[in-house]
Amino acid sequence: MQDAAGWERPTQTDTNRSKGTSPTPADTRTPPVTAVPDATVTTLRYCAMSEYTAAPDAAEDDRIHTIGDETEAVRRSAGTGESSVANRHWWDGNADEYQDEHGAFLGDARFVWCPEGLDEEQARLLGDPAALRGLNVLEIGAGAAQCSRWLADRGARPVALDLSHRQLQHSLRIDQDLIARGQRRAPVPLVQADATVLPFADAVFDLACSAYGAVPFAADTARIMREVHRVLRPGGRWVFSVTHPVRWAFPDEPGPEGLTAVSSYFDRTPYVEEDDQGRAVYVEHHRTLGDRVRELTAAGFRLVDLVEPEWPEGLTQVWGGWSPLRGQHLPGTAIFVCVRD
Repeated sequence: MQDAAGWERPTQTDTNRSKGTSPTPADTRTPPVTAVPDATVTTLRYCAMSEYTAAPDAAEDDRIHTIGDETEAVRRSAGTGESSVANRHWWDGNADEYQDEHGAFLGDARFVWCPEGLDEEQARLLGDPAALRGLNVLEIGAGAAQCSRWLADRGARPVALDLSHRQLQHSLRIDQDLIARGQRRAPVPLVQADATVLPFADAVFDLACSAYGAVPFAADTARIMREVHRVLRPGGRWVFSVTHPVRWAFPDEPGPEGLTAVSSYFDRTPYVEEDDQGRAVYVEHHRTLGDRVRELTAAGFRLVDLVEPEWPEGLTQVWGGWSPLRGQHLPGTAIFVCVRD
Protein backbone atom coordinates (compact mmCIF):
# COMPACT_ATOMS: atom_id res chain seq x y z
CA MET A 1 0.00 0.00 0.00
CA GLN A 2 1.34 3.44 -0.87
CA ASP A 3 1.29 6.52 1.30
CA ALA A 4 0.89 10.08 0.07
CA ALA A 5 4.50 11.01 -0.29
CA GLY A 6 6.71 9.16 2.16
CA TRP A 7 8.41 5.82 2.10
CA GLU A 8 6.14 3.08 0.83
CA ARG A 9 3.31 2.57 3.27
CA PRO A 10 4.00 -0.81 4.87
CA THR A 11 1.44 -3.39 5.82
CA GLN A 12 2.06 -5.61 8.81
CA THR A 13 4.57 -7.53 6.69
CA ASP A 14 5.85 -4.72 4.46
CA THR A 15 7.73 -1.93 6.17
CA ASN A 16 9.32 0.17 3.44
CA ARG A 17 9.33 3.51 5.15
CA SER A 18 11.40 5.77 7.36
CA LYS A 19 12.70 4.67 10.78
CA GLY A 20 11.46 7.59 12.80
CA THR A 21 8.19 8.16 14.54
CA SER A 22 5.90 10.98 15.47
CA PRO A 23 5.37 12.49 18.91
CA THR A 24 2.67 11.36 21.29
CA PRO A 25 0.37 13.92 22.90
CA ALA A 26 1.23 15.23 26.32
CA ASP A 27 -1.03 17.19 28.62
CA THR A 28 1.78 18.68 30.67
CA ARG A 29 5.45 19.41 30.07
CA THR A 30 7.80 16.76 31.39
CA PRO A 31 10.18 18.24 34.00
CA PRO A 32 13.48 19.17 32.34
CA VAL A 33 16.63 17.16 32.78
CA THR A 34 19.38 19.22 34.34
CA ALA A 35 22.17 17.68 32.28
CA VAL A 36 22.64 15.56 29.21
CA PRO A 37 23.07 11.92 30.27
CA ASP A 38 26.40 10.27 29.61
CA ALA A 39 26.93 6.82 28.16
CA THR A 40 26.43 5.12 31.53
CA VAL A 41 22.84 6.25 32.02
CA THR A 42 20.41 3.35 32.30
CA THR A 43 18.51 3.01 29.08
CA LEU A 44 14.75 3.40 28.81
CA ARG A 45 14.58 5.98 31.58
CA TYR A 46 13.92 9.68 31.52
CA CYS A 47 17.45 10.02 32.85
CA ALA A 48 17.26 11.45 36.37
CA MET A 49 13.55 12.11 36.16
CA SER A 50 11.49 8.96 36.33
CA GLU A 51 11.34 5.29 35.55
CA TYR A 52 10.38 4.45 32.00
CA THR A 53 6.87 2.98 31.74
CA ALA A 54 5.85 0.92 28.74
CA ALA A 55 2.76 1.89 26.78
CA PRO A 56 -0.40 0.21 28.16
CA ASP A 57 -1.85 -2.81 26.46
CA ALA A 58 -4.86 -2.19 24.26
CA ALA A 59 -7.06 -4.10 26.69
CA GLU A 60 -6.04 -1.69 29.47
CA ASP A 61 -6.53 1.57 27.59
CA ASP A 62 -9.68 2.30 25.63
CA ARG A 63 -7.86 5.00 23.66
CA ILE A 64 -5.86 2.31 21.89
CA HIS A 65 -7.43 0.22 19.19
CA THR A 66 -6.21 -2.77 17.27
CA ILE A 67 -4.90 -2.04 13.79
CA GLY A 68 -6.42 -4.44 11.33
CA ASP A 69 -5.13 -5.52 7.95
CA GLU A 70 -7.70 -3.50 6.02
CA THR A 71 -7.41 0.29 6.03
CA GLU A 72 -8.64 3.03 3.74
CA ALA A 73 -6.39 5.90 2.64
CA VAL A 74 -8.00 9.34 2.68
CA ARG A 75 -7.00 12.99 2.78
CA ARG A 76 -8.57 14.73 5.76
CA SER A 77 -7.67 16.82 8.76
CA ALA A 78 -5.86 15.15 11.65
CA GLY A 79 -4.78 17.00 14.76
CA THR A 80 -1.88 16.54 17.11
CA GLY A 81 -3.49 13.96 19.39
CA GLU A 82 -5.00 11.82 16.66
CA SER A 83 -1.80 11.85 14.60
CA SER A 84 0.41 11.05 17.54
CA VAL A 85 -1.62 8.19 18.97
CA ALA A 86 -2.09 6.59 15.56
CA ASN A 87 1.57 6.80 14.60
CA ARG A 88 2.89 5.66 17.96
CA HIS A 89 0.88 2.46 17.86
CA TRP A 90 1.51 1.96 14.17
CA TRP A 91 5.27 2.01 14.73
CA ASP A 92 5.04 -0.18 17.82
CA GLY A 93 3.16 -2.71 15.71
CA ASN A 94 5.51 -2.56 12.72
CA ALA A 95 8.97 -2.01 14.21
CA ASP A 96 9.89 -5.70 14.05
CA GLU A 97 9.13 -6.01 10.34
CA TYR A 98 10.80 -2.70 9.56
CA GLN A 99 14.06 -3.59 11.30
CA ASP A 100 14.03 -7.09 9.85
CA GLU A 101 13.56 -5.84 6.30
CA HIS A 102 15.79 -2.75 6.37
CA GLY A 103 18.30 -3.52 9.10
CA ALA A 104 21.00 -4.51 6.62
CA PHE A 105 20.68 -1.20 4.76
CA LEU A 106 20.60 0.85 7.96
CA GLY A 107 23.40 -1.11 9.60
CA ASP A 108 24.02 -1.28 13.32
CA ALA A 109 26.10 1.91 13.47
CA ARG A 110 25.65 3.70 10.17
CA PHE A 111 24.39 7.26 9.66
CA VAL A 112 22.40 7.22 6.42
CA TRP A 113 20.18 10.19 5.68
CA CYS A 114 17.80 8.79 3.08
CA PRO A 115 16.89 6.02 0.61
CA GLU A 116 19.33 7.58 -1.85
CA GLY A 117 22.02 6.27 0.49
CA LEU A 118 23.64 9.60 1.38
CA ASP A 119 25.99 8.76 4.24
CA GLU A 120 27.07 11.26 6.88
CA GLU A 121 30.59 9.87 6.69
CA GLN A 122 30.88 11.50 3.28
CA ALA A 123 28.23 14.24 3.44
CA ARG A 124 29.50 15.83 6.68
CA LEU A 125 26.31 17.80 7.16
CA LEU A 126 26.96 17.76 10.93
CA GLY A 127 30.49 19.02 10.36
CA ASP A 128 33.89 17.37 10.41
CA PRO A 129 33.50 13.90 12.01
CA ALA A 130 36.68 14.52 13.97
CA ALA A 131 35.05 17.56 15.59
CA LEU A 132 32.15 15.50 16.97
CA ARG A 133 34.17 14.19 19.90
CA GLY A 134 32.77 15.36 23.21
CA LEU A 135 29.65 16.97 21.73
CA ASN A 136 26.21 16.35 23.18
CA VAL A 137 23.93 15.27 20.32
CA LEU A 138 20.18 14.65 20.29
CA GLU A 139 18.81 12.27 17.66
CA ILE A 140 15.06 12.78 17.21
CA GLY A 141 12.94 9.94 15.84
CA ALA A 142 15.93 7.67 16.28
CA GLY A 143 14.27 4.33 15.68
CA ALA A 144 16.85 1.71 16.69
CA ALA A 145 19.48 4.45 17.14
CA GLN A 146 21.76 3.43 14.30
CA CYS A 147 22.77 7.06 13.70
CA SER A 148 23.42 7.63 17.41
CA ARG A 149 25.70 4.60 17.46
CA TRP A 150 27.71 6.08 14.55
CA LEU A 151 27.99 9.33 16.50
CA ALA A 152 29.12 7.53 19.64
CA ASP A 153 31.80 5.73 17.65
CA ARG A 154 33.25 9.16 16.81
CA GLY A 155 33.36 10.27 20.39
CA ALA A 156 30.09 12.18 20.57
CA ARG A 157 27.67 11.81 23.48
CA PRO A 158 24.35 11.01 21.77
CA VAL A 159 20.88 10.62 23.23
CA ALA A 160 18.43 8.70 21.03
CA LEU A 161 14.81 9.85 21.38
CA ASP A 162 11.84 8.13 19.81
CA LEU A 163 8.12 7.82 20.42
CA SER A 164 7.96 4.08 19.76
CA HIS A 165 8.74 1.74 22.64
CA ARG A 166 9.29 -1.15 20.26
CA GLN A 167 11.77 0.77 18.11
CA LEU A 168 13.81 1.59 21.21
CA GLN A 169 13.71 -2.07 22.23
CA HIS A 170 15.44 -2.82 18.93
CA SER A 171 18.15 -0.36 19.91
CA LEU A 172 18.62 -2.31 23.13
CA ARG A 173 18.74 -5.55 21.15
CA ILE A 174 21.46 -4.23 18.85
CA ASP A 175 23.52 -2.84 21.72
CA GLN A 176 23.24 -6.01 23.77
CA ASP A 177 24.45 -8.04 20.81
CA LEU A 178 27.38 -5.69 20.13
CA ILE A 179 28.35 -5.62 23.80
CA ALA A 180 28.22 -9.42 23.98
CA ARG A 181 30.60 -9.57 21.01
CA GLY A 182 32.94 -7.05 22.61
CA GLN A 183 32.25 -4.39 19.98
CA ARG A 184 30.72 -1.84 22.36
CA ARG A 185 31.20 -0.95 26.00
CA ALA A 186 27.83 0.61 26.79
CA PRO A 187 24.41 1.03 25.19
CA VAL A 188 23.21 4.27 23.64
CA PRO A 189 21.12 6.31 26.14
CA LEU A 190 17.47 6.11 25.12
CA VAL A 191 14.46 8.29 25.86
CA GLN A 192 10.88 7.58 24.83
CA ALA A 193 9.29 11.01 24.58
CA ASP A 194 7.25 13.49 22.61
CA ALA A 195 9.27 15.39 20.02
CA THR A 196 7.06 18.44 20.58
CA VAL A 197 7.76 18.43 24.34
CA LEU A 198 11.42 17.48 24.68
CA PRO A 199 12.23 16.39 28.25
CA PHE A 200 15.51 18.30 28.52
CA ALA A 201 16.67 21.57 30.02
CA ASP A 202 17.41 24.57 27.85
CA ALA A 203 20.67 24.77 25.88
CA VAL A 204 22.11 21.35 26.76
CA PHE A 205 22.86 19.96 23.28
CA ASP A 206 25.50 20.97 20.76
CA LEU A 207 23.82 19.27 17.79
CA ALA A 208 20.43 17.81 16.90
CA CYS A 209 19.64 15.53 13.98
CA SER A 210 16.88 13.41 12.50
CA ALA A 211 16.89 11.08 9.52
CA TYR A 212 13.22 10.86 8.50
CA GLY A 213 12.19 10.83 12.16
CA ALA A 214 9.26 12.58 13.87
CA VAL A 215 8.89 15.58 11.54
CA PRO A 216 6.88 13.90 8.74
CA PHE A 217 4.41 12.47 11.24
CA ALA A 218 3.72 15.44 13.49
CA ALA A 219 0.77 17.80 13.11
CA ASP A 220 2.57 20.70 14.83
CA THR A 221 6.03 20.71 13.30
CA ALA A 222 6.51 24.39 14.13
CA ARG A 223 6.50 23.35 17.77
CA ILE A 224 9.17 20.73 17.10
CA MET A 225 11.37 23.46 15.62
CA ARG A 226 10.85 25.66 18.68
CA GLU A 227 11.65 22.79 21.04
CA VAL A 228 14.83 21.85 19.17
CA HIS A 229 15.88 25.52 19.25
CA ARG A 230 15.26 25.59 23.00
CA VAL A 231 17.46 22.59 23.84
CA LEU A 232 20.32 23.60 21.53
CA ARG A 233 23.13 25.86 22.59
CA PRO A 234 23.73 29.05 20.57
CA GLY A 235 25.51 28.10 17.36
CA GLY A 236 24.21 24.54 17.55
CA ARG A 237 23.32 22.80 14.32
CA TRP A 238 19.93 21.17 13.54
CA VAL A 239 19.95 18.85 10.51
CA PHE A 240 16.95 16.77 9.48
CA SER A 241 15.78 14.87 6.41
CA VAL A 242 12.22 14.43 5.16
CA THR A 243 10.48 13.31 2.01
CA HIS A 244 10.98 16.05 -0.55
CA PRO A 245 7.76 18.12 -0.48
CA VAL A 246 7.36 17.99 -4.27
CA ARG A 247 6.69 14.24 -3.98
CA TRP A 248 3.27 14.99 -2.51
CA ALA A 249 2.05 15.99 -5.97
CA PHE A 250 2.93 12.58 -7.43
CA PRO A 251 1.73 9.01 -6.84
CA ASP A 252 4.12 7.18 -4.56
CA GLU A 253 4.95 4.57 -7.19
CA PRO A 254 8.46 3.55 -8.32
CA GLY A 255 7.46 3.05 -11.98
CA PRO A 256 6.44 5.46 -14.77
CA GLU A 257 3.09 6.19 -13.08
CA GLY A 258 5.07 7.92 -10.34
CA LEU A 259 6.31 10.57 -12.77
CA THR A 260 2.98 12.29 -13.45
CA ALA A 261 1.62 14.88 -11.00
CA VAL A 262 -1.94 14.07 -9.95
CA SER A 263 -2.58 16.45 -7.06
CA SER A 264 -1.66 19.94 -5.92
CA TYR A 265 1.69 20.53 -4.30
CA PHE A 266 -0.05 23.22 -2.25
CA ASP A 267 -2.66 20.87 -0.74
CA ARG A 268 -1.59 20.54 2.89
CA THR A 269 -4.39 18.12 3.79
CA PRO A 270 -2.87 15.25 5.79
CA TYR A 271 -2.67 11.72 4.45
CA VAL A 272 -4.62 9.44 6.79
CA GLU A 273 -5.21 5.71 6.84
CA GLU A 274 -8.39 4.75 8.69
CA ASP A 275 -9.79 1.54 10.06
CA ASP A 276 -13.34 0.44 9.32
CA GLN A 277 -14.63 2.72 12.08
CA GLY A 278 -12.97 5.82 10.69
CA ARG A 279 -10.21 5.95 13.30
CA ALA A 280 -6.77 6.99 12.11
CA VAL A 281 -4.18 4.23 12.24
CA TYR A 282 -1.44 6.11 10.38
CA VAL A 283 -0.94 9.80 9.51
CA GLU A 284 1.56 11.90 7.55
CA HIS A 285 1.62 15.69 7.24
CA HIS A 286 2.76 17.82 4.30
CA ARG A 287 4.57 21.14 4.34
CA THR A 288 5.81 23.01 1.28
CA LEU A 289 9.42 24.14 1.15
CA GLY A 290 8.27 27.67 1.95
CA ASP A 291 6.26 26.44 4.93
CA ARG A 292 9.29 24.64 6.30
CA VAL A 293 11.62 27.61 5.87
CA ARG A 294 9.15 29.88 7.65
CA GLU A 295 8.84 27.41 10.52
CA LEU A 296 12.58 27.33 10.93
CA THR A 297 13.15 31.07 10.78
CA ALA A 298 10.23 31.76 13.12
CA ALA A 299 11.81 29.36 15.64
CA GLY A 300 15.11 31.26 15.47
CA PHE A 301 17.10 29.10 13.04
CA ARG A 302 19.19 30.20 10.10
CA LEU A 303 18.99 27.89 7.08
CA VAL A 304 22.52 27.39 5.77
CA ASP A 305 21.93 24.59 3.26
CA LEU A 306 19.15 22.61 1.62
CA VAL A 307 20.46 19.32 0.25
CA GLU A 308 18.53 17.38 -2.41
CA PRO A 309 20.46 14.12 -2.84
CA GLU A 310 20.65 12.83 -6.39
CA TRP A 311 20.09 9.17 -7.09
CA PRO A 312 23.58 7.61 -7.17
CA GLU A 313 24.82 5.65 -10.13
CA GLY A 314 24.81 1.95 -9.42
CA LEU A 315 22.10 2.00 -6.75
CA THR A 316 19.43 -0.41 -7.97
CA GLN A 317 17.45 -0.86 -4.76
CA VAL A 318 13.78 0.09 -4.88
CA TRP A 319 12.44 1.30 -1.55
CA GLY A 320 8.76 2.14 -1.76
CA GLY A 321 8.43 5.11 -4.12
CA TRP A 322 12.21 5.53 -4.34
CA SER A 323 13.66 3.95 -7.45
CA PRO A 324 16.38 4.57 -10.04
CA LEU A 325 13.73 5.70 -12.55
CA ARG A 326 12.14 8.31 -10.31
CA GLY A 327 15.51 9.31 -8.90
CA GLN A 328 16.64 10.35 -12.36
CA HIS A 329 13.78 12.84 -12.66
CA LEU A 330 12.52 13.88 -9.21
CA PRO A 331 14.13 14.69 -5.88
CA GLY A 332 13.08 12.22 -3.21
CA THR A 333 14.61 13.74 -0.10
CA ALA A 334 15.14 17.22 1.32
CA ILE A 335 17.75 17.72 4.05
CA PHE A 336 17.59 20.99 5.97
CA VAL A 337 20.84 22.19 7.53
CA CYS A 338 20.18 24.90 10.11
CA VAL A 339 22.07 26.83 12.78
CA ARG A 340 20.62 28.14 16.03
CA ASP A 341 21.36 31.85 16.23
